[in-house]
Amino acid sequence: MVQPWAGKALDAGRLTTRAGLAAGLALAAAGLAAAMLPGLPGVLLAAALIGAGTGLITPLGFAALAAATPPERLGQTMGSAELGRELGDAGGPLLVGAIAATTTLTHGYAALAALLATGPLLLALARFRSARATAPPR
Repeated sequence: MVQPWAGKALDAGRLTTRAGLAAGLALAAAGLAAAMLPGLPGVLLAAALIGAGTGLITPLGFAALAAATPPERLGQTMGSAELGRELGDAGGPLLVGAIAATTTLTHGYAALAALLATGPLLLALARFRSARATAPPR
């Protein structure tokens, strides 16, 4: 449900890649935080938030890569991006499982949520630095 909306919003200029990626990472991090809630409500909320976050991140990230890649390198770039996505699909559960094996599942989810939450923070920091660098001197 989110991917088609995100693609249309990006194409229409209603959503920027930076804002969409930051929102998607924040949603996925919030979903992992919700996964720590007990019972079915936590699982359902986690599934909805993680799914919405992924639905934002995937089309925007691939569109940004495609737009920034020279045509002669498009196949190689998109293939590498897909490999990276697959590694993330495997790496997230491995990280959670490794931490959960030594502590608890809640700690594993918290670690992955913290890792995902650093994405929007890094984007905000980059935007701040860019704004400072282009601002006229006082």
